[in-house]
Amino acid sequence: MKYRLLFLKEAAEEFKSLDKTVQRIIKEKLELLAEDPNRLKNNIKPLKGEYKGLYRLRVGNYRVVYRLDREQIVIIIVRIGHRGEIY
Repeated sequence: MKYRLLFLKEAAEEFKSLDKTVQRIIKEKLELLAEDPNRLKNNIKPLKGEYKGLYRLRVGNYRVVYRLDREQIVIIIVRIGHRGEIY
């Protein structure tokens, strides 16, 4: 079953501010993630500390921080940005 993708307001604004090429690549990865959250497991890590409960998806030099809700079948995108600025 395909997961729904929901963007928090901040993440949506961060996504819109990215270069169109980067947006396309991130969108493709998010669609793959929505089809199967385990599909990209080599590029996914659970976060620790204050970010515990969240995951990060590596897309080149960019990171997508998200929360996975298996009960509601939804992936909530929390942040999107360059790897040096995201945390």
